[in-house]
Amino acid sequence: MNRVPWRHSLVTRLLATSVLIAVAAIAATAWLATRTATRAITQEQGRSLTDDKGVYDMLVAYAAGHPDWSGAPEPIQERAAKLGRRITLMTEDRQVIIDSGPGPSLRTARPSAVVDPLGLDLGLTGGTDRIDARAVGPYLLPAAERAALRGGARKTLNCLTELGVGGRIVDTPSGRPTIELTSTDTQGAMIRCGAGWDENPTATEQRALRTLGTMTAGCLGRRDGTTVVVTPQFRAYVLSAKQAADRRIAAIPAEQIADPAASARAGSCLEKSRRTQLQPYVAPPALLFVTDPDTGADRTTFTLTRENTIRIITVTGAVLLATIVVTVLAGRRLVRPLRALAETAGGPEPAVVTGRDEIAHLARALNASARQRRAMVSDVAHELRTPLTNIRSWLEAAQDDLAPTDDQLVALLHEEAMLLQHLIEDLADLAAVDAGTLRVHPEPIPVRDLVDQVTDVHRGTAQTAGVRLEAHVSGDPIVSADPVRLRQVIGNLVSNALRHTPPGGVVTVSAHDHTIEVRDTGAGISEENLPKVFDRFWRADESRGRATGGTGLGLAISRQLVEAHGGTISAASALGRGSVFTVRLP
Repeated sequence: MNRVPWRHSLVTRLLATSVLIAVAAIAATAWLATRTATRAITQEQGRSLTDDKGVYDMLVAYAAGHPDWSGAPEPIQERAAKLGRRITLMTEDRQVIIDSGPGPSLRTARPSAVVDPLGLDLGLTGGTDRIDARAVGPYLLPAAERAALRGGARKTLNCLTELGVGGRIVDTPSGRPTIELTSTDTQGAMIRCGAGWDENPTATEQRALRTLGTMTAGCLGRRDGTTVVVTPQFRAYVLSAKQAADRRIAAIPAEQIADPAASARAGSCLEKSRRTQLQPYVAPPALLFVTDPDTGADRTTFTLTRENTIRIITVTGAVLLATIVVTVLAGRRLVRPLRALAETAGGPEPAVVTGRDEIAHLARALNASARQRRAMVSDVAHELRTPLTNIRSWLEAAQDDLAPTDDQLVALLHEEAMLLQHLIEDLADLAAVDAGTLRVHPEPIPVRDLVDQVTDVHRGTAQTAGVRLEAHVSGDPIVSADPVRLRQVIGNLVSNALRHTPPGGVVTVSAHDHTIEVRDTGAGISEENLPKVFDRFWRADESRGRATGGTGLGLAISRQLVEAHGGTISAASALGRGSVFTVRLP
């Protein structure tokens, strides 16, 4: 037997497949582990950033309300203990102001943020105003002014409520109340209820705003008699002296402003002047460090060290090596019985079958196929040998003048030739079935006409054998079938029944709906032989005599033809009670 080349070997294919699966599994596992670790690190970094923002906001709030950091150590210690982090404040020249605990030096470390309520980190706050609203300084209103403003706010809110507009009063850090509306489309209601109730500054605010306006005018360098007026909402206007005397600044049309361009530039000067004005009231800027107490790292990091890289490569290589070894061993064990099966397939001895797996089932199927092939070759040879031997014997006898060449000899030779033709036609039908080329051409057929045709053809044979042939059809059933093939099926069943029914017996062909039955009163078939009746070349007469059997292919062909129509054929019999063959068509 020729050995299979390695490139076509099943072991090679199994090895390649297993290695590919292992590589894919390892890659997927590594990718999943990396993604999971990355996600966990990202979440950890997000939590760290959230903690940093919380610390930053706490310190900005403290700095906005205190002129120095003297009272900050206690809240810093509490927040550091809660987060498990080290919180350090330094001046801009890296001098420690407050440190929640010992740790590595931070003189060269990168600060988490700069705590300055007058210069907010917009990346941490998410806002647009660089001056913290909690830094109020000289704008902090006394109780009397707060009460007066709150009265005006309450009056306006009551008016809005009567008009169906919802809202609430909210106090700003300076104590000035504002109305926060919870309804939409409120412009008309605000006009009716007094839209400018909060535009006039209080006495405290007037002093602070007048100073701020003067500082802003100095920043702008105005020397033409115009005045910079700042509203309580910190909007700056460059106005003439007459316009500045009007307390309702918001009501002045834009085209009447003395210098619109200067008013636009006043925004940057106003912010600069506010910082200068608020500087004495807030704590000085400080560098904020939120770090790990042990390592001094300011955030979670992920690095793949050389040791981790070597460990990953080692584990991956070990998994691949184990995969290759297991695949080779399993493949050799799998291929060994297949090779043995291939070596014995063409020999006279059947393959040795052990186990209950798929290969054992394959070996049993191949052994059965080989037995059937040898039996079929033997059966075909036997069936052909008998008529050919008879023809040869009679011809040789005629040549030697031992037998007269009369009509009787011709009739005898004709009978043997017809037998050979019948056998060859049966073999051709079976070959067509095996090749999948057997075709049927169904059409509507009256079952009564079909039964009458078959019984008429076999009437003479039945009379010669001394058997009564009867036909019984209920109603006028019609089936869709190939008339030639279906007549062949019923003819085979009737011929087989006549052959096995003794003189004086009865063969009955009956039909109803889509069912056709052929019943005889012959010797019957034993229970152990009943499953074999549709096998090829099987006959009840094991001596294979011509008196009791034909070619042994009739029932096998009948089953194939019925199944080609989508129907079924079955047999029921008992010794001494005859047999019944039933054809059911769809």
